[in-house]
Amino acid sequence: MGTMLESREAQAEAVVDRLHEEYPDSTISLNYSNRLELLVAVVLSAQCTDERVNEVTAELFEKYETPEDYAAASEEQLAEDIYGITFHNNKGGYLKGIGEKIVEEHGGEVPDTMSALTEFPGVGRKTANVVLQHGHDVVEGIVVDTHVQRLSRRLGLTEEERPEAIEQDLLGIVPETEWQQFTHLLIDHGRAVCGARTAECGECVLADICPSEKGDSEIDLASGEPW
Repeated sequence: MGTMLESREAQAEAVVDRLHEEYPDSTISLNYSNRLELLVAVVLSAQCTDERVNEVTAELFEKYETPEDYAAASEEQLAEDIYGITFHNNKGGYLKGIGEKIVEEHGGEVPDTMSALTEFPGVGRKTANVVLQHGHDVVEGIVVDTHVQRLSRRLGLTEEERPEAIEQDLLGIVPETEWQQFTHLLIDHGRAVCGARTAECGECVLADICPSEKGDSEIDLASGEPW
């Protein structure tokens, strides 16, 4: 079994360094060409694969180019246009509400603050962090998706279970210059090696510093549940 390094800070630094070497081109996998498209794509990606989102938004972004377009559409029409996305009915409502709020309160522009973004329907801190980081180059926090939630617990970086609490732990140990990239690295590693159901510990570059490492056997899956 692997062990944690002397401190969680050292553990986090080692994880980042090794994963940078393993995934040198790690970045966001959603397709978008502007801040509005980014916001829409991230809202749609909740509990849905990025691949499916990219398939749906290829046509969606041709039909809806402005916040006014989303605001003017009915929830039913939007739900139909994103059919195939998890919870498409709810998200259709979110997109209409987001369009209305951008038009009525933000002059037609996607805002650049955490407080403003998290007032949008369907937008929590995770989504807001992605939009701030990749749409505005503002890094205020760490995006905690299901991969980051699972791996940060397995790697001994946190004992928390809720994404908000996990983020606070990570902010204290991950170098600020790595806050944005940390998420992409853990997502890539989670997809390639450390899955929710089976972890390929024998193939893992973190095995010797991972307290959950158990050779080639499956490891604790309790922390792999989606949220």
